[in-house]
Amino acid sequence: MKLIIGYLYHDLMNIYGDTGNIIALQKRAEWRGIEVEIKYISVSSSLKSGEVDIFFFGGGQDLAQEEVAKDLAKGKGRVIKSEVEKGIPLLSICGGYQLLGEYYQPFDKPKLKGVDLFPVFTEASNDRMIGNIVIQSSAISRQSSDFVGFENHSGKTRLKKEAKPFGRVLKGFGNNGEDKSEGCIYKNAVGCYMHGSLLPKNPKLADWLLQKALEKKYEKDIVLEPLNDEIELKAHSKAISKFG
Repeated sequence: MKLIIGYLYHDLMNIYGDTGNIIALQKRAEWRGIEVEIKYISVSSSLKSGEVDIFFFGGGQDLAQEEVAKDLAKGKGRVIKSEVEKGIPLLSICGGYQLLGEYYQPFDKPKLKGVDLFPVFTEASNDRMIGNIVIQSSAISRQSSDFVGFENHSGKTRLKKEAKPFGRVLKGFGNNGEDKSEGCIYKNAVGCYMHGSLLPKNPKLADWLLQKALEKKYEKDIVLEPLNDEIELKAHSKAISKFG
């Protein structure tokens, strides 16, 4: 088996350890004998349907988001949205999450039109929401689980009526610091504010993305071989006990 991971705007949207999510996906696949190719997709490259099995889209500063928003509007955004509609999994964090919504409104600059994948919109605020975050979520399994991360954002994301949050905030701010929602999930796509890196701290989410990608690509049910996650789970539990 082989998976192609599409790293969106790796050179512009990669702050707060976001590249660690790519490493986690790659290693957790390779430890199971699954070949992995990383496809770097940025302003200077193209993107066609069927080229990628998992998308990752990290966070960035407002200046980088302006450049990325313009590039998404040229066609890549349409391809990403179409692929997610087909079931291709995606993880987006902070700025990437914002640009996959309806729009992002900076303080003193024109509104950045988003891809309109997630039914959310984001507006800049005077509040800096920074610190460790713990959420509870049943979005990827019937059993509720806790997820941990680190957030640093001033944008406040609002979920539209039809939106499904990724989880409920136990500690931290989440989408806007007001309604206790964090992130959004649509089909096999997850958007959230959890840097840190998210996937090394939460192997359950990493494996969910891998499983969904394999099932979509090979059109059959996939049961991933268990890994020895003793260290990862100890770190996860320690973070929850310390910050939760």
